[in-house]
Amino acid sequence: GQIDPELQTIDAGKLPPANISVNIPGLGPCTDKPDRTLHLNAQQPVTVLVHGCFGSSGLFRGLAQVLAFHGQQSACFTYNDRDSMMLSSAQLNTALDQLAQKMDDKRVNVIGHSQGALVARKALVADRLDALSNPDLKLRLVTVSGPFAGIASANQCGNPRTRRLTLGLIGVMCQIVTGDKWSEITYSSPFILQPGALHAQVTEHLKVVTDERDSCRRLKNGACAESDEIFSLEEQRNAIVDRDPVAKIVEVKAGHVEIVGDQR
Repeated sequence: GQIDPELQTIDAGKLPPANISVNIPGLGPCTDKPDRTLHLNAQQPVTVLVHGCFGSSGLFRGLAQVLAFHGQQSACFTYNDRDSMMLSSAQLNTALDQLAQKMDDKRVNVIGHSQGALVARKALVADRLDALSNPDLKLRLVTVSGPFAGIASANQCGNPRTRRLTLGLIGVMCQIVTGDKWSEITYSSPFILQPGALHAQVTEHLKVVTDERDSCRRLKNGACAESDEIFSLEEQRNAIVDRDPVAKIVEVKAGHVEIVGDQR
């Protein structure tokens, strides 16, 4: 099908004029434009957006457009959402370090939505072998609708009794459905139980929790044809993440996709 050319651009709004062009693996404009070159102003901070499952850079076009209207430049991190989240978060770290090398202003805001919230936070923890290496990065983290307690619908994947009763087949089925990350998204996984402490360079973690009850993604003939309730409040809460001294938690009554918008 034809790609709408409007969806391949972002109105410059109040953005400062770009003075560098950079190519960084995994980072590109928040559109589905095939050319992934970033055109940035090196003297301004950057907001890096991290999508969730079945996502793409283009789905953040609306949010990137709002940021541009406020004079804030953005880049989108794209990854394979079936990969291990440890791998995806390592790729994000590499991209952030490379971005810092190109920028005079080392301030970066990282916004992760849904599964992207887990990837974004895990990237910014201190106790990992491949932790951020650029000491000049000044980071703020925003997570939106992140299932920090694990995804309830994946709980059978993490249940040892279920694994025994199905002779291990449940693990194979979970792998088929979710990919290599299946063992990380359950309530009993080390990824969830040991989220790690944020890097000292992260000055703030704004954690947006969405109360998605009664939300609707798509109406048909005046009735809700598709719910926008994906994660419960319980799935978004994690005592270790929430107790972090730099964490500030805000609860918003909004649907899962509604909170970040779409291409338009």
